[in-house]
Amino acid sequence: MQYLNIVNGPEHASSIILGCMRMPALSVSDAAGMIRAAWQEGINFFDHATCYGDGEAETRFGDAFPETGLRREQVYLQSKCGLHFDRKEFDWSKEDILSSVDGSLRRLRTDYLDTLLLHRPDLLFEPEQVAEAFEQLWQSGKVRFFGVSNVTPGQLMLLKKYVRQPLVINQLQFSLEQTQLIDPGLYLNNLTTDRSVDRDNGVLDYCRLNSITIQAWSPLQFGMFKGCFVDHPDFPEMNRALGEIGEQYGVPKTAVAIAWILRHPARMQAIAGTMNPQHLRDICAAAKVRLTHQEWYRLYLAAGKFLP
Repeated sequence: MQYLNIVNGPEHASSIILGCMRMPALSVSDAAGMIRAAWQEGINFFDHATCYGDGEAETRFGDAFPETGLRREQVYLQSKCGLHFDRKEFDWSKEDILSSVDGSLRRLRTDYLDTLLLHRPDLLFEPEQVAEAFEQLWQSGKVRFFGVSNVTPGQLMLLKKYVRQPLVINQLQFSLEQTQLIDPGLYLNNLTTDRSVDRDNGVLDYCRLNSITIQAWSPLQFGMFKGCFVDHPDFPEMNRALGEIGEQYGVPKTAVAIAWILRHPARMQAIAGTMNPQHLRDICAAAKVRLTHQEWYRLYLAAGKFLP
């Protein structure tokens, strides 16, 4: 496993994170087995959100963790708040942030979160309220570090004007097929392709300039949640390249796809959402691979891009 020290945040954090959104599908014993499998692969970072299974993902993890034999201080627990699909709204109010954290702590059976992320922007958010909530959570020891998910540079700058704690993480969609984070920089001023359209307001460069670690969600998915592109018939060239490079390194295609993300100099983390131990082992084989400059570009182009 590769590890990184998140600037102003968790140290020695695994470059691959186990995303626990699908954990409600497991029994408590199977969930404990999944957590142990992740730990054995070197993963020490676990990602949650209050909306995953309407809290059931956190509950299942909290019930399972005592069976793993691990100590709380051996792992990083991260949760996100603000999404309320039941109410059909996003909410970054002080009251909602505070109550969401209390709920996460109760379900996860822990006294503190290592990181708390605001989960997609509340279009009515008041940064003063966010700052008050973060200060209260930090002073009480309930949250050690703070960040965001799916947030633009402008929204980050507005938050940073009021929030005293560093914002150390931004969780964003990124995969070999979903490359909108990096495309505009290549296709600048190019009217022949809509890849020149900046859909993220330069968030990748902003995060790098401000030492904010990007966590890539859905790193093996195409579209929003259409499925996995590995071995999918719609991506023959990509899978051919993944397979050939994987053979050179002696790792599965999934490992190569994750290694492509980890090769980026932004030093991202990749969130693996699988609840299958063998699939997770395949993913974690990415830690054995350091793609060359040429191999990285070969995969980028095999995913349907071109050099202008």
